Amino acid sequence: KVLIDVPRSDLAEELAQSQTKVQVLQDTLQQVLDRREEERQSRQLLELYLEALKNEDSILSKVAECETVPRKEMDVVDTGTSSTGTSAKTALSDQILAALKEKPAPELCLDSQDLELVLKEDTQALASALRWDKEKAEALQQACDQELSKRLQQVQTLHSLRSTSKGKKTIP
Repeated sequence: KVLIDVPRSDLAEELAQSQTKVQVLQDTLQQVLDRREEERQSRQLLELYLEALKNEDSILSKVAECETVPRKEMDVVDTGTSSTGTSAKTALSDQILAALKEKPAPELCLDSQDLELVLKEDTQALASALRWDKEKAEALQQACDQELSKRLQQVQTLHSLRSTSKGKKTIP
């Protein structure tokens, strides 16, 4: 870097070479520095990409562990009768409700669409369907919101990494 920053005439005089040869030398040194910087950036990008893949794999494996029952699509499910005798209607399927009740971290067991359904659900209806208090249902919805945000951020990061890696020139 110092040799590149030195004025060409001073370096030519010190090395007893012509300014043309010194210019070639400085250009070569600059190319080497540029290539090293590109390699460093490529390594960092690759490390980020590999880390994102590991995170994605761990999420997928957690989701796979949680999926024990085949998914059944339903618009509205009558989950039964609450203690007051009124029926708790919710847009959540029996499978989703079972996962919410039984799993210690149900937000990791649900796919993104199910998380959105849980978030859209009225807190009181969710609490009634799960036979929980309203605070516990709110905490569940907050956990689902955080997980959904985290997944969205990971997807955006992957898209960014892919677009960045497509835009890079290949190094000779």
